[in-house]
Formats: sequence, C-alpha cells, structure tokens
Amino acid sequence: MIKSARSMAGLPWIAAMAFFMQSLDATILNTALPAIADSLQRSPLAMQSAVISYTLTVAMLIPVSGWLADRYGTRKVFIVAVFLFTFGSLICALSGSLTVLVVSRIIQGIGGAMMMPVARLALLRAYPRSELLPVLNFVTLPGLVGPVVGPMLGGILVTYASWHWIFLINIPIGILGIVYARKYMPDFTTPRRRFDLSGFILFGFGLVLLSCGIELFGEKLVAGTVAAAVLLAGIFLLLLYIAHARRHPTPLIGLPMFKTRTFSIGILGNVASRLGTGCVPFLMPLMLQVGFGYSAIIAGCMMAPTAIGSMLAKSTVTGVLRRLGYRTTLVAITMIIGLFIASFALQSPGEQIYILLLPLFLLGMAMSTQFTAMNTITLADLTDENASSGNSMLAVTQQLAIGFGVAVSAAVLRFYENFGGTTVEQFHSTFLTMGVVTILSALVFMLLKPGDGRHLISDRAKRRKKA
Repeated sequence: MIKSARSMAGLPWIAAMAFFMQSLDATILNTALPAIADSLQRSPLAMQSAVISYTLTVAMLIPVSGWLADRYGTRKVFIVAVFLFTFGSLICALSGSLTVLVVSRIIQGIGGAMMMPVARLALLRAYPRSELLPVLNFVTLPGLVGPVVGPMLGGILVTYASWHWIFLINIPIGILGIVYARKYMPDFTTPRRRFDLSGFILFGFGLVLLSCGIELFGEKLVAGTVAAAVLLAGIFLLLLYIAHARRHPTPLIGLPMFKTRTFSIGILGNVASRLGTGCVPFLMPLMLQVGFGYSAIIAGCMMAPTAIGSMLAKSTVTGVLRRLGYRTTLVAITMIIGLFIASFALQSPGEQIYILLLPLFLLGMAMSTQFTAMNTITLADLTDENASSGNSMLAVTQQLAIGFGVAVSAAVLRFYENFGGTTVEQFHSTFLTMGVVTILSALVFMLLKPGDGRHLISDRAKRRKKA
C-alpha cells in the first residue's frame, strides 16, 4: 500500500492545491457579488443563489466521495473532481445570466465535494500514522490561507480587472493539478461494496436541509420559525440515517468509527471551536467597513496578517505538540484564540489601523496550530477499514462548522442590534460573545487523555535520533 518516496513526493502538493482551490473559492465570490449582479443586471440579493447552490451541492455529495474513491480509485476520482471544478469555473466566467451561473456553480460543487476529501483519503492510505502530522501540517496551510486571502484577492480582481477573473484564476491551477495527479496520485481501491442509496438519500438530504437552515438563520431571509423547521427536518433525517446505518451491512457512512474516542472528540471539537474561528473572516471585514468606514480593499487586506501568521506557525507546530502533547496544546491554544477574538472588542475607529496587525498575525499562528492538531488527532486512530468514512465525516463536519460560525455570529450581531447602541458597540459585543464561546469550546479537548496522539510524534522523534 505504501508507495515509494519518489512516487509519493508530489502527493502532499496535490492535496494542498485542492485544499487551496476549494477554500479560496468559498470566500472570494462574496466580494465580487455586487459586481456580478451589476453585470448580469440582477439584484445583489438574488446573487446569493450562486453561493447557496455551490454550498448545498458540496454538502450533499461529500459523503459519496469516499464510496466513489473506494470503488473506482483515488486517482481517477480525483482527476474527474478537479476537471469538473475547473470546467465549472470556466463556465462561471463565461456566464451571461444568473441561471447559467447557478448551473455552473453546481458543476463546480460536484467537483469540490470530491476534490479535497479524496486527496486527504489518499494521504491517509499512503502514509503511516507516524508520518501523518507533518503531511497534514503542510496540506492544511492553504486551507487556512484561502479564506483570509479570498476577500482581499476578490476585492483586487474586481477593482482592477473584472469579476470573471475570480473564476478564471482556478483554471491554470486545475490544469496543473490534473497533470500532477496523473503522475503522483496513487490509485487506491478497496473491495467493492454495494452503494447505500437509502443512506445517501437520508444523509445527503439531511445535510442539505441542515445547511439550508443554517443559511436561513444567518441571512434572515425568512421567519425564524421557518428556519428552525428546516433545521429540525435536517436533524430528523440524520437521526433516521443513524437508525438505518445500524441495520445496513455496508452503510454509506459507517458508525463504528465513532467508537474511536479521539475521532469523536475531534469531530465535536471541530464543530465547537470553529464557531469562533469561522466568525473572524466574516465579522472583521464587516466591522472595518460598516463600523470603521474603511474601503473594501483595505478591509480585505487586513486579513493578510492572519494568513502570514498561519504560514509561519507551520514550522513550529510539531515542536509544540512534541513538547506539550495534543491535549494541553488544544486546550491552551483554543483558549488563546478565544482571548484574541474577545480582544477585538477593544478596537475603535479612532485608533490607527496598524494596531490590529499584531493580534491578527498572532491569531493566524494560533489558528494554524489548532487546526493542524485538531485534524490530525481526529484521523490518527482510524483503521484502514473506516478511514474512508471517517475522512468523509470530517469533511462534512468542517463544511457545516464554517457555515455555523458565520450564521451564529450573524445571529449574535442581530441580537445586539435590538438593544440599540452604535454599530461599533454592537460589533464589540459580538466579538466579546464569540470569544467567550471559543474559550468554552476548549472544554471539549479536555476529554482527551494526556497520552493521546503520542504515537504521531514519538515515532518520528525516534527516527531522527537514530539518523
């Protein structure tokens, strides 16, 4: 199963490319929506369908990615996924109407749903668990950079070029990814199992309704009771899936993986902690524009220090985990992230904007450390039998958690609007609340044991000593 060093050299780069394309696309479009609406002669509100169509497609099809990769091979499925994402990007750029744009975004979403999960599944099967930390450390970096660079890059492209370039930028990256995947991506398969159609309907549509409910709460497009009903319907379908999976011999997403304690804690920690980290790319540019009066480009560029901090922290993560262990690191770093988020409540329009640079930079370093440790411990103890299902579940969780972060922070902001006060005060209260929520999420990681994850770093350390 383990490929030669030469044949595996490009695999982490391929996975990093997929992660970057997917995470960048998730945020770059938001900045360009007004320009696209003007070009297509539609209202900016109607353009949300271009965002939602992609999100729902990804949420529904992520669970299928594991089964497709197991059945047809990781290389084949990954190449098809990148092709669909790239082809969808081209059609998006050529769209002359909102209908064509929405259809193009659905094609993008089909590719996006399979691209990153399949690449990460190939990594899980190609590398021994003792090599997983440095590999995932490298691969997750673009996923941290994409969401903070997206608004900045989107503002620059829309201002100095045209909105079409936010899609065209994916094409050369996608072509390069296909070329490298043909050369370096291993083609792992597993014994064939029957496709769980009933499970797909229950789980897929459950995720779609859950995502819709989150979007409806965040955007406040309908009454709260309607949003709650959609959300509860999604939860009900997911509960039906659990009952179905217990009886089915080969369910779409297996349940035995949740008996792996570190996996269950990692999934729960992803949901809880990303409520805070997911709110920053949404709230900070909004506060700088609406509250402080800065332009869209300046507000977008202010997220650059977070990306720089994320990149620089990658060289220190392994050392920190080796010294402190996963439990101490995740508890401490999550509390630190919460304090940084709460500290943004101290910023005011009268202060120089560069004062924000240091806390945003340090926040990026902390988030990078947290994400790498959290994702690695989640996947570390999975067996080869449940690696596919576990990887798909992690991808689903991350997709939903990002939406939860935006929706919850938007709901908190609207809550404080009911109490009056200035716009800046409302943002301050929201940042303070989300900071406290993040600090409380550190309690989840206290469920880890001090020795959890030691095999991920001790084996690597022993090999270095021998060398």
